Amino acid sequence: MINNEIYEDYGDRWYTAYDDPIALLRAENEAKWPWVLERIKKHSPSAQTLLDVGCGAGFLANKMASLGFKVSGVDLSAESLRVAQKFDETKSVNYQHANAYELPFADESFEVVVTMDFLEHVYHPEKIVAECARVLKPGGLFFYHTFNRNPLAEAVVIKFVEKFVKNTPPHMHLIELFIRPIELMQFCEDAGLENLDVTGLRPVLTSFSLRDIFKGVVPKTLRFTTTEDLTISYMGLAQKNGPLT
Repeated sequence: MINNEIYEDYGDRWYTAYDDPIALLRAENEAKWPWVLERIKKHSPSAQTLLDVGCGAGFLANKMASLGFKVSGVDLSAESLRVAQKFDETKSVNYQHANAYELPFADESFEVVVTMDFLEHVYHPEKIVAECARVLKPGGLFFYHTFNRNPLAEAVVIKFVEKFVKNTPPHMHLIELFIRPIELMQFCEDAGLENLDVTGLRPVLTSFSLRDIFKGVVPKTLRFTTTEDLTISYMGLAQKNGPLT
């Protein structure tokens, strides 16, 4: 069974730890938010309202709030939400303890909905996608990031991290919950979302030295970048059918 209870124990380590796989999320976020922002400007430049589903400690939510978006974030981890609020420099994000299968928002409430590193932690991702589509306005944008389901992704995301990054808990990820891109794009279509874009995400190999791998910590210099290769990690964008409102 997936171990989602681990996020109750991180505290401020969400933002400070390097001897933990949570540091990988922080590094990834520095590549994710510019990709999201660029596509918002391209496809819905007037968008102001954004919902971060499975927001964790608010890496993306707090960044988007700092850029002027009116942001809400939901998560089942009360402790993660406390940390998210603490590190929200704008003090503007509406964080709520909520179940992503039943979002506490009316239909067509948001212009942008984001699920980053979340869909691989639930057993029915298609229901989450449908619920995200429900709260999207017509023409609204749905962003996601998750992991592909194949032996290489399992070796890198699960086995490699467990072996080389300190404090990696058991069952942080399960290969059976990883999602192939074609499956996730079908979930979007079934929810009335038109797939617009998909891209891979990979570490920049020149941003760290090979010696760093054997220290058990995530290098502070580690950076990620987009790639055409979807084999391991990928982000996507879909748009809700209907005219922009």
